[in-house]
Amino acid sequence: MIPSSFEYFAPKTVQEALGLLAKYPDDAKVLAGGHSLIPQMKLRLAAPGVLVDIGRISGLSYIREDAGKLSIGATTTHHALESSALVKKKCALLSETAAEIGDVQVRNRGTIGGSLAHADPAADWPAAILALEAELKLTGPSGERRLKAEDFFVDMLATALSPNELLTEIGVPALPQRTGCAYLKMRQKASGFAIVGVAVRVTVDSNQVCQQIGIGITGVASKAYRPRSVENALKGQKLDRALIASSASKAAQGVDALADLHASAEYRVHLAGVYTRRAIETALARVK
Repeated sequence: MIPSSFEYFAPKTVQEALGLLAKYPDDAKVLAGGHSLIPQMKLRLAAPGVLVDIGRISGLSYIREDAGKLSIGATTTHHALESSALVKKKCALLSETAAEIGDVQVRNRGTIGGSLAHADPAADWPAAILALEAELKLTGPSGERRLKAEDFFVDMLATALSPNELLTEIGVPALPQRTGCAYLKMRQKASGFAIVGVAVRVTVDSNQVCQQIGIGITGVASKAYRPRSVENALKGQKLDRALIASSASKAAQGVDALADLHASAEYRVHLAGVYTRRAIETALARVK
């Protein structure tokens, strides 16, 4: 189908983009890579009167290191994160997650900020961002504010981002020594979206006692989430296969699981436990 008519703007700066959002508060939609919004527009599921394309703001695409922390511009593409030598060295979970997104064309055009702001319940990035305890920088007319990833995702396709704000940067803390990470998912074959996807970051001491752990799960509920019951059961404990398995079985505890033609709610709950166990074991095996 053909989208309904709209006005198109390609601002060169963040401030220019914010000005357009303020000028068209009820009609404007932000376009980054376009792989979420454009299909919706073609199906007439979205019909914005104004498109504000931030993809040409050069200052929003970057990967930088500062005191071990990674700062990632919102329009940085999936491919850039997948192929970055700095990312592979400092936080391989980001590269691994990026490689699981869609296909080559999607990774070349799609952006991390666009994916996070869209908040698709089956998207890959939210799981990794939650597991890493990343911080998101939101820029609006009153300046900047920073949110923890866990406070950013509100519900299906809904975030804490205000209509007059832009997500401009993702900050990923430095990983301690003896940390392993992994992202595993069951993908929907046609789209590549996660039926269930689990990202894990785990830090252990020399005796395999868990010092820190972060888990992000996508595809199961209306938004990505951290299974706190699993994290709490493992933190401070010596990790072995039996403990990991029993703890991972709680991965969907208290969650209202989604059901669709790809998987029933019961199957998603089962997969959440299976993939959480596998992801923890994989992350643990990668600890050096």
